[in-house]
Amino acid sequence: MATPTAVADSAPSAWERLGRPMLAEFLGTAILLIAVVGSGIMAAQLSPSNTGVALLANAIATACTLYVLISVFGPRSGAHFNPVVTSVFWLKRDISGSLALGYILAQLLGAVAGVWLANAMFDLPVLQVSTHLRGGSGQWLGEVIATFGLILTILGGKRQIPGQVPVLVAAWIAGAYWFTSSTSFANPAVTLARTLTDTFAGIAPASAPGFIAAQIVGALLALLILPRLFYGTWLGMDKPPREP
Repeated sequence: MATPTAVADSAPSAWERLGRPMLAEFLGTAILLIAVVGSGIMAAQLSPSNTGVALLANAIATACTLYVLISVFGPRSGAHFNPVVTSVFWLKRDISGSLALGYILAQLLGAVAGVWLANAMFDLPVLQVSTHLRGGSGQWLGEVIATFGLILTILGGKRQIPGQVPVLVAAWIAGAYWFTSSTSFANPAVTLARTLTDTFAGIAPASAPGFIAAQIVGALLALLILPRLFYGTWLGMDKPPREP
């Protein structure tokens, strides 16, 4: 029988439960935004008259960085880097409400820090606001599809081939940059932070609410459909599939 002292010693500390995973989410989201914004600036500088080449460079850099970040930070926090992903895992009871709130705060702060660092790295004003208007029903639908597909990739990957989730997510984002009309933001923290750079990857503050609303719709649709596809029950992610 364990003594009270042994039980207390074995309990995880606040740092292990909250601090370490929140730091991983902060760093991972910051580095992701450095990659998204930094590669966009570099691409626009090197190919100022060729938007297609710039988008290709932006997509490749983002996907490669995502693969590394998910592989490295996955064991520490799950490598969400995205409030809708965190919300999905909270709704399916994989993480607690307090941890979910901590993750989202870390993601928002990390995203802003990443954009500011990218601006500074290219000798641009750190504090700026994007004037790049994006929106309309087509781009909002693009964000619904991009976010739905991202949740599909994560949950389906974890169910079917869990060891391949980093490459699956990276591949989805690289592809969705090109086949969605919105270039696949699929992340409220990324969307908000990209209002703070008036560069290739920026989005005007007036355009952000529509993108974020579409991302939430995409995530909710994923929660309604995907559990039935992979597990046979609504939000029954931790239950075995029913026999046909």
